[in-house]
Amino acid sequence: MRCAYVRTQSADDPLSGLVVGDLPDPGSPAEGWLPVDVRAAALNHHDLWSLRGVGLPSERLPMVLGTDAAGTLGDGTEVVVHAVIASSSWTGEETLDPRRTLLSELHPGTLAERVWVPARNVVPKAPELSWAEAACLPTAYLTAYRMLFDAADLRPGHTVLVQGAGGGVATAAIVLGRAAGLRVWVTSRSEAKRDRALEVGAHQAFPVGARMPEQVDAVLETVGEATWGHSLRSLRPGGTVAVAGATSGAMPPAELSRVFFRSLRIVGTTMGTREQLRDLQQLLVATGTRPLIDTVVPLAETGTALGRMASGEVSGKLVVDIVGESGPQR
Repeated sequence: MRCAYVRTQSADDPLSGLVVGDLPDPGSPAEGWLPVDVRAAALNHHDLWSLRGVGLPSERLPMVLGTDAAGTLGDGTEVVVHAVIASSSWTGEETLDPRRTLLSELHPGTLAERVWVPARNVVPKAPELSWAEAACLPTAYLTAYRMLFDAADLRPGHTVLVQGAGGGVATAAIVLGRAAGLRVWVTSRSEAKRDRALEVGAHQAFPVGARMPEQVDAVLETVGEATWGHSLRSLRPGGTVAVAGATSGAMPPAELSRVFFRSLRIVGTTMGTREQLRDLQQLLVATGTRPLIDTVVPLAETGTALGRMASGEVSGKLVVDIVGESGPQR
């Protein structure tokens, strides 16, 4: 089957180990797994980390990349692939399984003509969404959805501060927060990224560390050390920091006195559940909102697209059309 996979890994030159070529169809790894014929797959920074050797041991190579996809089952049913793979003995929420993995970590990923997943990991695709739009959802948009409406428990009229505008989860949070009736504020060191955040739905944009006009109900934190103190200072008493990443470092001063004196909540969250992926689609359909797509490219151009992602030259999701030729979609 045609796919994009990791052949070798390099921290300094990750794209040198990427191959777009043919690998054997791996078949079902266990009873209860289904093949999905992939129509579209979205790229994520997770793919670059795998090429750098982070989270993917070299003994598992070659490994097909990709965590996000939309496609069809053998009977033609249109589905979205849920990327969180729980261990076979796990019966609770899949994100809480300490042995969970994402597609392309232990099992081959979605940047291929076919991907095998547990039957519980296919979610019916809303017919109102295009293949490219549906493929954007399982990682960045699902993470943002869970941060906003589960971890932070926000409701229409609340104010949320999104740290680090320009990232995939941050952009998804702006789009979804605006659609759900939240007042969305963002920060970025880049004036261009602040301007772009306003274009896609943020109500106000500020330099990193700026004093907010008022304290907010929640902060979405994926940056870490560089913004942590500002996140805590920006919260109203009883407010929540939802944490789903730490790209600038994972060990900021805890400022525990501020946390307990102001009754702040710090909630960690990873990805989302199958049910939340279904609910995310319903939100998009009900509001008419759609994921922000930068470009759709054919599978052969996966390396070029990942290079753009690595350089930060992206505004929205990069999607790979597995079955056809594509061009820019703004």
